Amino acid sequence: MLDWSRIDLVVFDVDGTLYDQQRLRRAMLARLLLDAARTRSLHTLRVLRAFREVRETLGDEGAADFLQLQYGRTAQQLGCEPEQVRALAAEWMEQRPLHLLAACRLPHVDRLFAGLRSAGKHIAVFSDYPAAAKLEALGLQAHPVVCAGDAECTRLKPDPAGLLAILRRTGVPPGRAVLIGDRFDRDAAAAERAGVRALVRSRRPHPEVPTFRRYDDPVFQPVLAPAEGRLAASLR
Repeated sequence: MLDWSRIDLVVFDVDGTLYDQQRLRRAMLARLLLDAARTRSLHTLRVLRAFREVRETLGDEGAADFLQLQYGRTAQQLGCEPEQVRALAAEWMEQRPLHLLAACRLPHVDRLFAGLRSAGKHIAVFSDYPAAAKLEALGLQAHPVVCAGDAECTRLKPDPAGLLAILRRTGVPPGRAVLIGDRFDRDAAAAERAGVRALVRSRRPHPEVPTFRRYDDPVFQPVLAPAEGRLAASLR
């Protein structure tokens, strides 16, 4: 159990943490397959799969210039132009999913955000992908919102550069912050490197990292806003 009286800053990951990523991917896969049938080509599917794999590798490498490498390496693998990879990733991974996000938002996330604000906690976001439009689609607000591609970060998790940037901007010491994510090898590892507590959404417990399954689990009860107060809290 967290002692919430000792927490001033709550930093959230986005993908897989604030919404059901598997549900979103299933919905997007259906649309990708329809597009493949229409164009009679699996090129877009291959590009997106390779792009994700390249980003995972770049995160493991800690590459500082990942923004260019993610497009160049993917294009090299598939024999296409980096700009085509950039355009497809932006369309299918950033733009098209936005209208589906609200339906994929995890239960009680809005209550938790409202409860944290009512308790005087600072809410921030640290994501590997652009997050501002996703937060708006989810109906959630946070500040600051720091992403791996920002000038003050330029590295993928588990590098803690983005998390350290949030600590600097908010003035909160690491010992009074917690990072909530969905990956032990990315979110929890970044938190550990920054000296920040981690809390990971997972179906399986971890021997070293506290976990939870739902946003109405006991760990959140001290700061969870009552369901009937959600609308009023969101309008404040």
